[in-house]
Amino acid sequence: MTLQNLETQLLALSQDEKTRAIQILAQSLGNPWRGIQKTLGVCGGDACIGLTRIPVWVLVNARNIGISEEQLLKDYPTLLASDLANAWFYASMYPEEITLAIRENEEA
Repeated sequence: MTLQNLETQLLALSQDEKTRAIQILAQSLGNPWRGIQKTLGVCGGDACIGLTRIPVWVLVNARNIGISEEQLLKDYPTLLASDLANAWFYASMYPEEITLAIRENEEA
């Protein structure tokens, strides 16, 4: 398979399929949640999309209540599909952390 053939196939995918493809590629790079940062004093130290104040738990919670990835990308125009893929993978690696952050912020 050539990269040109792969590009054609990737462009034909739906938005959700493209996000999943990015997630698979990110996982293969060894640091699957590249771009996810925790910074003391920023969003309570929660894991955020790098160089933003968008916590991973906010994105996960939005997805849990039925907001599509396409809508998240519209709602947060600075985000890329790869940011969402990294957030989903991070959340899958640290589900307790994300669940706790959602619970704590619902109670606040």
